Amino acid sequence: VDVVESGGGLGQAGGSLRLSCTVSGHMHSVNIMGWYRQTPEQERELVASISRSGETNYADSVKGRFAISRVDNENTVNLQMNNWTPEDTGVYYCKAEIVGYTWFGDRWGQGTQVTVSS
Repeated sequence: VDVVESGGGLGQAGGSLRLSCTVSGHMHSVNIMGWYRQTPEQERELVASISRSGETNYADSVKGRFAISRVDNENTVNLQMNNWTPEDTGVYYCKAEIVGYTWFGDRWGQGTQVTVSS
């Protein structure tokens, strides 16, 4: 099973960007999908997550600015990042809760860098 992120980049405060993550491989389904952010000063932390039923969860720092969505038939989760601030800078990782045919566990992507300048 592979988890691949795309869409990172550079931008200025107030801008927007969308991150995408696609899960592929031999598996039954994907449960919760989420985006996490890591910086040199801080451990990896949850930014947003979404369940199969569409229930979402956001870090307080991004509520009202970021929106997470998923396309189940494509095993894809997107993170729309609006009204950037420099504090959004970091490496963004996608995590997928995989339900295999004989196993169950989390898989992480390789991470994508997001850098926001003031």
